[in-house]
Amino acid sequence: MESNDQRSCGRFTGKRIALVAILFLFAVLGGIGGWFLYFANQAAPGDQSETEVVVVPPGSSVVEINRILAQAGLVQNDVRFPVLARYLGIAARLQAGEFALHRGQTPSELLRELASAKPIQHVVTIPEGLTIAETAAAFAGGGWCDAEEFIRLANDSDFIKSLGLEPHKSLEGYLFPDTYYLTRKEQTAEDLLRMQVRHFFTVWNDIKTTAPLELSPYEVLILASMVEKEAAKASERPLIAGVFFNRLKKSMRMQSDPTVIYGIKDFSGTLSRKDLQTPSPYNTYTLKRLPIGPICNPGKEALNAVLHPTESNFFYFVSNNEGSHIFSKNLREHNRAVKKYQRSKKEKK
Repeated sequence: MESNDQRSCGRFTGKRIALVAILFLFAVLGGIGGWFLYFANQAAPGDQSETEVVVVPPGSSVVEINRILAQAGLVQNDVRFPVLARYLGIAARLQAGEFALHRGQTPSELLRELASAKPIQHVVTIPEGLTIAETAAAFAGGGWCDAEEFIRLANDSDFIKSLGLEPHKSLEGYLFPDTYYLTRKEQTAEDLLRMQVRHFFTVWNDIKTTAPLELSPYEVLILASMVEKEAAKASERPLIAGVFFNRLKKSMRMQSDPTVIYGIKDFSGTLSRKDLQTPSPYNTYTLKRLPIGPICNPGKEALNAVLHPTESNFFYFVSNNEGSHIFSKNLREHNRAVKKYQRSKKEKK
């Protein structure tokens, strides 16, 4: 039989083992906690007055964000980072985009900054008078989209219909030129096209009114694109629009060089007599109407010029080679001006 002393000794030994195990567990947990807290509060090298730009792609996990930040030298690539993000309740609030994050922060501070930071906004200016292809090149040059995809969608009838537009040949004319503020998120050609078309209608709905000769909105857009390409001087837009209306009233051909150029696939840079005589849906030397569609993407001032043209007795204009035009009331005056300024142009070469 087991004696009382033996039973007491066994109970004492069991308690001692349990106590040692508990103490060991606390020591381990304390060590892990200390290891975790050291990471959470250990500032990375660098001055907090300095920033580092990082791009977090959409759909990035906390582990992937840790890797991106580590590559930028803002934090260690460490298994404790995602644990810390979840402990702080920040994991689900981490954003995609491009951010300027401060150096010299602890992981805790960095996580809080990333969760509340506003993405960097880039100023992207699309000038008036660009074509679809030129607009695509402008966006692609800044790394905002693929130019070929932009052009393809801008000429896709199904996509055009999805924007609530009539089935035009392309989106030429609707890609509103302006200054846009873009962030490096998941930017696609479709996003940019929708943005420009949406902005066009915002502006159009603000300025639209009954056009002279009761032109349709699309005809206003066509004529505005011609005014945009013809007017080197902004103040001349309403006067040039007035000349076009005078010619429309008399059923005269528009005879606008930019329309001919737009219809030439590989324009050499110099218009020939043959070019002017070759029929196309855009050649207003052969057409007795407006071209089939816009020849560029006009801005607000060109649209306003067509809606509110300057009344005059002018039917012709020619460049004076100094950024503006000479306007004439009849063909005789116009031919005289053409002769004078063409000769002047040749003498300057």
